Amino acid sequence: MGLEKYRMFLEEISELILSEMPKADYSSIFNDFVESEFFLIDGDSLLVMFICEESLKQGQELHFFYLVERYLVDIISKGGQFAIVFFKDAEYAYFNFPELLSLRTALILHLQHNNTIDVRTQFSGCLSQEWKNFLEESYPYFLIVADEGLNDLQTHLFNFLIIQSWSMKVNAVLSSGQASDVLRLYAYFMLSRHRQQTFFKQNEKKIENAYKALIKQLEGCRALAFEPIFGNLRWNNMIEEASEIIYLLKQLWPEGSDIRRVLCVTSCSLTLRMYHDFLENRKKTTSAQETNIQQVKGDCLSLQWMEDLCKLHCLSVVFLLHLPLSQRACTRVITSDWIEDIQTFLKMRKWCEYFILNNRNIFEFWNLNLIHLCDLSDELLLKNIAFYYENENVQGLHLNLGNDIMKDYEYLWNAVSKLVRKFDVGKPFPLRTTQLNFLKKDPVPIKDTSKEKMPNLGFIPMSSEMVDKFVGDILKDLPFLKRDDPIVTSLVKHKAFDELVHWHSHRPLSDDYDRAKSAFNGNSRDPYYLKSLQKYQVFQRFYGNSLESVSSKLIVTQDVKPKKNFSKPKTKKANETKAEIITRENKKRLLAKEEQKEENKWSVLSHSIEEEMKDNLNSGIQNLEDFLKSCKSNLVKYQVEIVGLTACLKAWKEHCRSQGKGETAKDLSIAVQMMKRIHSLMEKHPEFLQEADWQLIARCLKYLGFDELASSLNPTEVAEDGIKEKKKNKYSIGIGPVRFQLQYMGHYLLRDERKDPDPRVHDFIPDTWQRELLDVVDNNESAVIVAPTSSGKTYASYYCMEKVLKESDEGVVVYVAPTKALVNQVAATVQNRYMKNLPNGETLCGIFTREYRHDALNCQVLVTVPACLEILLLAPHRQRWVKRIRYVIFDEVHCLGGEIGAEVWEHLLVMIRCPFLALSATISNPEHLTEWLQSIKWYWKQADNIIEKNTASKRNAGYRANFYKDHFQMKQSYKVRLVLYGERYNDLEKHICSVKHNDICFDHFHPCAALTTEHIERYGFPSDLMLSPRETIQLYDTMFEFWKSWPRAQELCPENFIHFKNKIVIKKMDARKYEESLKAELTNWIKNGNVEEAKQVLRNLSPKPVSSSENMIQMFPLLVEKLRKMEKLPALIFLFKLGAVEKCARSVCTFLEEKQERERPPNADKEAYDMANKLRKIKKSIEKQKILDEKSQKKPRKMDKSLIHEAEHNSLLKILEKNLEIPPEFTYADRKTVDSELLQMVFDRVKFLRKGAELKALAERGIGYHHRCLFAKEKQLVEILFRKGFIRLKEEQECIASSWPTAYLGRVLRCVTPKCSLITDSGQEEDFLK
Repeated sequence: MGLEKYRMFLEEISELILSEMPKADYSSIFNDFVESEFFLIDGDSLLVMFICEESLKQGQELHFFYLVERYLVDIISKGGQFAIVFFKDAEYAYFNFPELLSLRTALILHLQHNNTIDVRTQFSGCLSQEWKNFLEESYPYFLIVADEGLNDLQTHLFNFLIIQSWSMKVNAVLSSGQASDVLRLYAYFMLSRHRQQTFFKQNEKKIENAYKALIKQLEGCRALAFEPIFGNLRWNNMIEEASEIIYLLKQLWPEGSDIRRVLCVTSCSLTLRMYHDFLENRKKTTSAQETNIQQVKGDCLSLQWMEDLCKLHCLSVVFLLHLPLSQRACTRVITSDWIEDIQTFLKMRKWCEYFILNNRNIFEFWNLNLIHLCDLSDELLLKNIAFYYENENVQGLHLNLGNDIMKDYEYLWNAVSKLVRKFDVGKPFPLRTTQLNFLKKDPVPIKDTSKEKMPNLGFIPMSSEMVDKFVGDILKDLPFLKRDDPIVTSLVKHKAFDELVHWHSHRPLSDDYDRAKSAFNGNSRDPYYLKSLQKYQVFQRFYGNSLESVSSKLIVTQDVKPKKNFSKPKTKKANETKAEIITRENKKRLLAKEEQKEENKWSVLSHSIEEEMKDNLNSGIQNLEDFLKSCKSNLVKYQVEIVGLTACLKAWKEHCRSQGKGETAKDLSIAVQMMKRIHSLMEKHPEFLQEADWQLIARCLKYLGFDELASSLNPTEVAEDGIKEKKKNKYSIGIGPVRFQLQYMGHYLLRDERKDPDPRVHDFIPDTWQRELLDVVDNNESAVIVAPTSSGKTYASYYCMEKVLKESDEGVVVYVAPTKALVNQVAATVQNRYMKNLPNGETLCGIFTREYRHDALNCQVLVTVPACLEILLLAPHRQRWVKRIRYVIFDEVHCLGGEIGAEVWEHLLVMIRCPFLALSATISNPEHLTEWLQSIKWYWKQADNIIEKNTASKRNAGYRANFYKDHFQMKQSYKVRLVLYGERYNDLEKHICSVKHNDICFDHFHPCAALTTEHIERYGFPSDLMLSPRETIQLYDTMFEFWKSWPRAQELCPENFIHFKNKIVIKKMDARKYEESLKAELTNWIKNGNVEEAKQVLRNLSPKPVSSSENMIQMFPLLVEKLRKMEKLPALIFLFKLGAVEKCARSVCTFLEEKQERERPPNADKEAYDMANKLRKIKKSIEKQKILDEKSQKKPRKMDKSLIHEAEHNSLLKILEKNLEIPPEFTYADRKTVDSELLQMVFDRVKFLRKGAELKALAERGIGYHHRCLFAKEKQLVEILFRKGFIRLKEEQECIASSWPTAYLGRVLRCVTPKCSLITDSGQEEDFLK
């Protein structure tokens, strides 16, 4: 039976893979941090991909290697980190193609010896245990593999590789259909899904048996292909013959040689010997006939003819050694094929080449040059030589080979003669001793195109001052066609025109700005229109306030004053003017008044907060934190913190006393709050601390078990403390202070903050890197700003806007955002932040997108998308507006390297003449980008200097040159700064969500678990891989566990680490230094030979893989319920597919509705129905009574009756509303955060929209979804209510094809708490979220 037994199963595997291909996502397989991702390339898929290339002609090995290397170089230039894998079993697929067998072997050797590429050849097959272990250790992101082989058997091999990769959760990328541009490589990406993993698991044994049957079938193909050519010789015999030939050649050429010479001599010698034996075997098996070794009946030619063919081959190799590529490129294309009688010999020679190249002895203990492995033979050249000797030479055309070629050829043939040994192969000359034609007779043996003259290649000459300036000297090195060249003359236009009007209506030509719909007509005086405009502006300010809780500021135009140096300390009051003294005193008085108000407020609230902390510490601490957020006085904050610390100490004592004898676990959340208060007092308010306060802090530390730290603060207090030694364990938390802070207080650790305020900023004290941004704007410089999401880099944008708004009413700031949604958000934020009294017709903020525009050219802050700004910059009749631009702000500038529209960003950065700010959180090479942008600015500096000189000379000559007047009024700097800040404000810890025993579980995923020892050794730790303090402790503990004799264990112990020594307050920067030390130590383990210990560490940090067959939509509500129980709401959930976003939201809503229905009292619906009927009747009675009252004069008795009806109506209405109200346990909405009036206003805006009713129903349950297909008002509903805290579960569609708007995410992150959850889909429909 063999393979036939599994034929149906193999078809099933093929159908499974084919069914996934239409679902494959065609996108870029690289992202901005591609250097952090490791992937694999199947070597045989690589070979098949380029063997089937249309441009490749048969026998042109050099061109094949060029195609392979071009592809690999392209991947490497894009930052790809990969390994190429050749399986031993895959070799069997080429036994029917001996020419590819030798080519495959040469490709492996070339990649191993002539490149730095990682090539793996140790795996027997894709189902082997060593391959499985390799995948588990290396964690490749994907595997590039072919979907179709050279025949059905090889296709099945590729199919096995694909499904095995899927089973190991390795994605598959198809080698076919790939396309590349400057920055990206696009391919069909097939995700590893739960369905395929389950299929492999269920059929694992069957797959193994089918694979073995396939390999056995391929081995049978080897025998069928091998025996007709080599007869009784076995595979091992051929290996021995090859080894003997190589051994003899080593003795003949002990000094070594070139691989082309070696392969030519050895393959010809071995082939002639094998062919001699082949003829002998045929002679012996022939019966009842007289045979001659020189004439064998059938399709075999004599040995002498094969000697002639080998001579031609040797000559062709000599030509390869001497001919430059430029001459080989002009070789004639011979269309004639080889005759059938020599096919056996040609196959035999390819087999012999394979055995030679596959023999390890050829590379050992011998000086062998392997550079030309990619150019071992050229069949087109061999055909040309054969054609010459068969046709042209016999007609009298004699070829002068030259002495060098003659000597090299003789040298090779003499070596062949010595290696054959069994018989005489004749002398080198003459080359042809037989009359047989090796090429078939063809009426047109030479391809016509080879006779044609090659067209001239080069650039078409043109003259352009701008191009000449931009490209500089590059043009000198490029080939240009002559102006009389036929290609150039054919492109000459016969009609030149420059149309400025439409040909049919003679109206001026319009541009995309004119065609964009204007949201409001500025000239309209219609009352309805003015009311709509007013409503729009009011809502924009409200929407902006929901995005960013900042009070509006009135901007007043000021005269430009000389810049102050804010980096230097202020001088004393000696030089102050009277006005400045009055201003300073007024500010001081106002601050004192504000401080007094806050003191009074605290004296009122303090008692209630203290009482609440006694009853419920967590609730009381929350109220205390809320007060601290609204408080501005440092003195009051100090008082609040002391009260909080005292309450925490009392709560800790009571908690420890209340524990029973058997209880050991303590509620460390109280200890965390105590240390948090100590951090705040010691770092933020040390100037207010009195002796009693220091004693209180020392007592707290003593009760926590931190005796050494307490002694360092107040030795006397500690010595006199009443805690007995026996009771220490009762109160102590049982771990050291450093470990406690890192493990339990990671998100509370303080950053290094400056204490000195900056007069340019009133809302907060900026960090050093933020002050650098302010300096950039003050100096009219440009900057590339790279900082994590929600770190505060956008503040520089608003400072820049404010500066331009204050300078004049003419200057314009352009804010470029990547998406329309972000444009709307930024515009709303600007309108909420700033107000300014401008002349009639001028506005503060405008919008311009492809769909609509609003006050785009009469505003001072234009918020737009890249394509629209390009339209304005290139429009000739918009240049007056362009000259008004003072600054351009590029948000999410990493879109410059995106897949769609990246060239527009590049155009803008090149074209703008003013300073710019380029903001991003995810640029992998900011230094290179800054260098490029600086080179552009230097160019514009030179251009502006020339223009200024020309303008000055014209002015001196009496001309009125005003064209560049505005441009030079504001002297800009041409410097481009790079501002980097890498510290996140919030540590993000990763967890993998899975289903275990019908319950939702969250397993912590340590970032180091995503790495391998090989990756760390080669590339180090990725720059974007950060650890939280808790994860740093976990890394140390794991390292200590798996290497007990670790020499630096004590030195790197948290309590002994040099940057933690004797510190009460551990800061984030200290934790980051500890993290870097541990990373460096783990890297040293790997480099110094302790790889196994490092592997065990990484393996132990990785959570156990769990696969679930549960449907995501069905389990999704349970996930949300789990987050609610864990107090991890609000939650942001990102899904890849738009449909899944809405389905998941609906499933959670349905879950809550069904849960409410189950627990609703049985008579509740009937009561609601009865009350609704009563309400209707009472309402009718009231309406009837009103009609009667209007007709007749009201009597007191009747008035009392109507009042009773109204009171009864209101009472029933309240009862009905309470009956229909959603109880808190059946909704995630927090109704305390939003009043009913605001809620109704937001709902009214969407009531007539497509998704309005559904979004309202979901919002009532505290759920929302957000994706690109929603209308702007629908998106705003979800954004506003989520920011306010009403919606606590928000689902987003994650953008794959375009860059995700991290600025929007930054706004979201600033509103969430440390308990907020960010969840992203794993990309697997049937797998769960991670």
